[in-house]
Amino acid sequence: MMRQFELLERVQRYNPAADEVLLNKAYIYAMQKHGKQKRASGDPYFSHPLEVAAILTELEMDDATLAVALLHDTIEDTDATRDEIDDLFGGEIGRLVDGLTKIKQLNLDSRQEVSKKAKQAENLRKLLLAISDDVRVLLVKLADRLHNMRTLDHMAPEKRVRIGQETLDIYAPLAGRMGMQDMREELEDLAFFHSNPEAHNAVSSKLKELSEQNETVKEKIEQELHQRLQKAGIRARVTSRHKKPYSVFKKMERKSISFEQLPDILGFRIITADETSCYAVLGIIHTTWPLVPGRFKDYISVPKQNDYRSIHTTVVGPARERVELQIRSEEMHQIAEYGIAAHSLYKDPVVVKERIGEVVFESNAYSWLRRTIESLSTGGTAEEFLENTKLELFHDQVFCFTPKGRLIALPTGATPVDFAYAVHTDVGNTCVGCKVNGRIIGLASTLKNGDEVEIMTSSGQTPPIAWEKIAVTGRARSAIRRANRAIERERFVSLGRQMLEWGFRAVDHSFDADLIDKAVSTLKRGNREDLMEALGEGDLGIDTVMKTIFPEFQKNRAMIKPLPESEGWFSLETNRAMRFRLPNGLDTGEDTGNLDRNMLNIGQLAGNLSVHFAPGGGAVPGDRIVGIITPGEGITVYPIHSQSLMRFDEEPDRWLDVQWDVDPASNERFPASLFVSLINEPGSLAKVANIVGETDGNIDNIKMTKRADDFTEMAIDLEVWDLKHLMRIIHEVRDLKMVSLVERISE
Repeated sequence: MMRQFELLERVQRYNPAADEVLLNKAYIYAMQKHGKQKRASGDPYFSHPLEVAAILTELEMDDATLAVALLHDTIEDTDATRDEIDDLFGGEIGRLVDGLTKIKQLNLDSRQEVSKKAKQAENLRKLLLAISDDVRVLLVKLADRLHNMRTLDHMAPEKRVRIGQETLDIYAPLAGRMGMQDMREELEDLAFFHSNPEAHNAVSSKLKELSEQNETVKEKIEQELHQRLQKAGIRARVTSRHKKPYSVFKKMERKSISFEQLPDILGFRIITADETSCYAVLGIIHTTWPLVPGRFKDYISVPKQNDYRSIHTTVVGPARERVELQIRSEEMHQIAEYGIAAHSLYKDPVVVKERIGEVVFESNAYSWLRRTIESLSTGGTAEEFLENTKLELFHDQVFCFTPKGRLIALPTGATPVDFAYAVHTDVGNTCVGCKVNGRIIGLASTLKNGDEVEIMTSSGQTPPIAWEKIAVTGRARSAIRRANRAIERERFVSLGRQMLEWGFRAVDHSFDADLIDKAVSTLKRGNREDLMEALGEGDLGIDTVMKTIFPEFQKNRAMIKPLPESEGWFSLETNRAMRFRLPNGLDTGEDTGNLDRNMLNIGQLAGNLSVHFAPGGGAVPGDRIVGIITPGEGITVYPIHSQSLMRFDEEPDRWLDVQWDVDPASNERFPASLFVSLINEPGSLAKVANIVGETDGNIDNIKMTKRADDFTEMAIDLEVWDLKHLMRIIHEVRDLKMVSLVERISE
């Protein structure tokens, strides 16, 4: 175990002005608090926070971060408190330690069974929230995970697999997103070893064998590079490297190829003094060996989202093998290896306390983190959040531009919908089309590197829920889901309010918001709008709400009156042609002509309410109908003779009396189904279809079943205008000589 003076020596190598008093105090306090606690390996528990601090010294972190590393488990695992930490070490360190503690204290649903996926998602959610205020929480957490992975051998096999997979899913990609490539590669290698040891050993063995075979080639390339750079007067250092086992394994898995088929196993880094020298080196390389087409990327002029900057090129080397080269400056190399931890703000201990927040303005990686955290406000499930965050963590990139030249980085496979939401949420929500390189293309099209994308918007547009399937980024998916939830909530709140207004009229009482507010807590809702939403959505019955407000409230299901013959037309598209009546006979006070005045009118919602017909034949204008409130779906309309209504006999609060409204301008057809039994003879189907066509019906589908040699049964799905139209078709089909039976189907 590292001693106190050894830790100080590590820090003073890069920061001679380190606060010895603070670090000594944190060291002694943590050691005393953890006392005789042991790890699974049998080592003193204090060795863990000490090693976490040691890892952070390799990243040259500031004194406060190192103190937090020493203290990060004290509140969670000892009798230490936040107040005590604040008093001894100050509010800044107390806040950081508390942020790390909250990550571990999962406050999950009270249900006993919570999925592993939900637990993992909640852990990630808390991690991102904790690091949103100060990225140093993330750096300590990553160092904590790295040391745990280094000592995972002492855990049970199933636990090693689970922790290894979680590291591959979350922590390694998160380190990569923060630009900490060195830490990412070690996390991946350790996690790969524990989660799939056989594959790890096989790939590692192959890489070792290949390294020995390529030793001569490697030396030859290094020597030639040194000579040419020296001749050009360029100061640079050249290092060779083989790809890591996990990245090799994933490429083999992704491309379905063998190890021997993998290109670019051998790679070199050329690290120069400055940016100008990088391009000079590139010229030397391309004049020495031929370039492999399509294998050149300039991340210096267009950096990655994690601040990574480097030139990548692949050439055909002296032994006719592909060789990958990365060219970067010393500063770029530091950022490539240590990412956000290499940021200049961390190197000045005098200003780090005052300016730590400025990293958000100087780091693309931290900006990405902020955008990801925005998805926490969507109100989605833990599983949705985990899915969206993984989408952001795992992808390559394409770079597109706005017409004004703003660079937008997106994942490979992104669509104009993703681009619109990357520009701004409001742009995405109001998007109606796009132009790519001056040409109009579909919103489901895939964007390519260098595309100039112009998004066309309309103030009245709302994003269709179907966009969620064509969006690639978690940001776009979350925004689409959030917008549709808001619309859905507005629908149900509006319907719930109307139902409450009618309920108050039923007891001859004016609408009283104060009385509703008093019922909110009794009905276990957050506020009045939540109650109205639950009522409109069907989670609460109108009788339940009214009895809570007025205990004397009584409800009787009203009889459904047959419609006058003059009525019939109905437009489901706008919902204006359907009126709903509560079963206790309420009067709207409106002059509706021949219509029953005792009904709830939802026509004002004009398409915002989810109203649909029951499957299996549905209803047509002229049928006696009833509406059933279905939680989360809205209102389902059934014909009164439907057998399915028997399922709701014990739930009278879900019933709404419905009648057709007259809309002469409607041009809407409605679905109906017929069962036809007829003689199996040539031309029988044509005769039935001819009758339907001559009577202005429309056939959607026909299913024929041969029950005997001389008889055939048909199930015909039709579209008709109304009940009279349907009955005319039935009578004319029945008059055909070969037809023995015609019946309407209605489940």
